[in-house]
Amino acid sequence: MSAPAAPRPTLEPPSATPATATATTSATATATATAGATRRRGLLDWRVRFAILSVVWGFSFLLIKVGTEAYAPFQVALGRVLFGALALMTVLLVRREPLPRGLRTWGHLTVAALLLNTAPFSLFAYAELSIPSSLAGICNATSPLWGMALSLVALSEDRPTRRRFAGLGLGFLGVLTVLGAWHGFSGVDAKGTAFALLASLCYPIGWIYVRRTLAGTPGSPVALTGGQLMVSTLQLALVSALFTSAPTSFPLWPTLSVIALGALGTGMALQMQYGLVTEVGPTTAQMVTYFIPVIATTAGVLVLGEQLHWNTPVGAAIVLAGAALTQTRTAPRKPA
Repeated sequence: MSAPAAPRPTLEPPSATPATATATTSATATATATAGATRRRGLLDWRVRFAILSVVWGFSFLLIKVGTEAYAPFQVALGRVLFGALALMTVLLVRREPLPRGLRTWGHLTVAALLLNTAPFSLFAYAELSIPSSLAGICNATSPLWGMALSLVALSEDRPTRRRFAGLGLGFLGVLTVLGAWHGFSGVDAKGTAFALLASLCYPIGWIYVRRTLAGTPGSPVALTGGQLMVSTLQLALVSALFTSAPTSFPLWPTLSVIALGALGTGMALQMQYGLVTEVGPTTAQMVTYFIPVIATTAGVLVLGEQLHWNTPVGAAIVLAGAALTQTRTAPRKPA
């Protein structure tokens, strides 16, 4: 998971996120009304939903790993966005909400889909061909660090402070700790790690693009994100047709993993996240980001039997501390 897109109360979920990143920062009134209606129907307490969301996004990296055992990385990414889109389309049909309109909007959604879904989902799938799912989850946590780095080169309106600059340095020190830099990165697949880090870089670039082009666009977050996932499905269907062969079989567990990755990790998780943001605010809701690598690491070790050395949890903790610092904001000074 990742940091919220200011100033509207919607979040861009992790690759892994989680999930897919939302293509909108508007329609707050619609989201609030929906959240209020669902709360009146007696939904689970927000703390329970927060925990469920953390687990769903944390397990996404495990699901990617299992999916790549039978399918090509592009196919795993395709299944992810396809089933995520179907889940959100179902929600839109139930609510009788239309998809976004206008060529300009769909043009921006095409770019957003490439940056926030097609590219990072494919890169994470390729990365997990050669690195553990736990390492991929930790790499995903560097997304706020990349966002901070981009602000240094004026690609973002959010200028750095001393504290946030310190968080950037601390975070990348954590990355070096995870990778065991003092051993010359021995035992770490450089290509797979680079793919995972590049995937996490795609998200802040995409968020900056979305904030500059789609802020204020008519439509609910679900409608815009559903449209974005539809476009990503078309992109990945084309890429898969060009660069992969159709699967000859559909093994049970890899197939179920891909379906769960899309329907739960993208569709259901996004719905749950929108409700959390409107109910408890973006500051509290974004804290889910810091649970994802912990759960991804735990799942990888306990379920997949991945090895865990001392530098992995220590480095992950340093990464998360640095990421937390990069998300701090200086309180505005009160007029004298």
